[in-house]
Amino acid sequence: MSTSKNFADYIIDQLSDIDGISIKKMFGEYGLFLSGKMVGLLCDDNLFIKPTEAGKKLIEDITYFSPYKGAKPYFLIDNIDNRFFLKELIIKTELALPLPKKKKAKL
Repeated sequence: MSTSKNFADYIIDQLSDIDGISIKKMFGEYGLFLSGKMVGLLCDDNLFIKPTEAGKKLIEDITYFSPYKGAKPYFLIDNIDNRFFLKELIIKTELALPLPKKKKAKL
């Protein structure tokens, strides 16, 4: 099962006051990006956020789950209706993640 457009639109609406937030369709699912960094995934109508120490401090009951077979475990976020919590989690996650590696030029 893939993520519905309605779910993706809801998550983006919840995060709409964050400058630089975007989603990108990837293999029937979505990547969640802030300032060019992938901070999470939308898979099977669930929100997964990359685990960071900053995120651990914000989440009361942490659930780790792999968004797809073979993936590393992410934080599975069930509190998607709390706009303020999501905003803080996404911003702190982005700040804790390194910049993406530059892609090598194609020959």
